Amino acid sequence: MGISAIIAIILISLGTFFMAVGSIGLIRLPDFYSRAHAQGKVDTLALILIILGLVVLEGFTLNSVKLLLIVAFVALTNPTGTNALTNAAYRFGLRPWFKRDRGDRKKRGGRK
Repeated sequence: MGISAIIAIILISLGTFFMAVGSIGLIRLPDFYSRAHAQGKVDTLALILIILGLVVLEGFTLNSVKLLLIVAFVALTNPTGTNALTNAAYRFGLRPWFKRDRGDRKKRGGRK
């Protein structure tokens, strides 16, 4: 096992870890906006790390160039998509959750 394989395994493992953290955050966070923020950040980072690990594992080939183009595409579009979703939710009238709304949330039958 060479040094490039070890670096690739580390990058892919880090990406997998961040995906797991993002999944836990999706379940644990209280409202749409905090969930979207966490998922937008974590998914972008995790996907970039996993793809960079694949680039290191592949070596310098045409496939690596294609994977790097995917990294650039993800780095540009994922935050833009998250911003568009949260903007649309805000315009639709979805209010952000504040700590002072905790009692109001219980009255409406929402999550605790």
